Amino acid sequence: MTRKATFYHAGCVVCISAEQGLAHALDPAALSVEIVHLGKDRSRIAEAEAAGVVSVPAIVIDNQAFHINFGASLADVRGAA
Repeated sequence: MTRKATFYHAGCVVCISAEQGLAHALDPAALSVEIVHLGKDRSRIAEAEAAGVVSVPAIVIDNQAFHINFGASLADVRGAA
C-alpha cells in the first residue's frame, strides 16, 4: 500500500526545479505523488493552507508539510491574477 503525498507549486522556476528534482525522484512504490499547480488550480489554495503549506514549493506527506525552497508565499499565489 502506497502512502499519498501532495506536491504543491505555483509554476515558478524554483517550483519546477523542485518538481523535477524531488517529486519525480520519489519511489512510486512507496509514495503516490499528486502534483498540484496552484497557479492553474487556484481552488486548491485553501486545501494547501489547511495542510500547513505557507509557501511553495512544498510537499505534504502523512499530513506534514515540508517546505522545499522559497518560490512564493501562498498569499502571493492567492493575489496573483
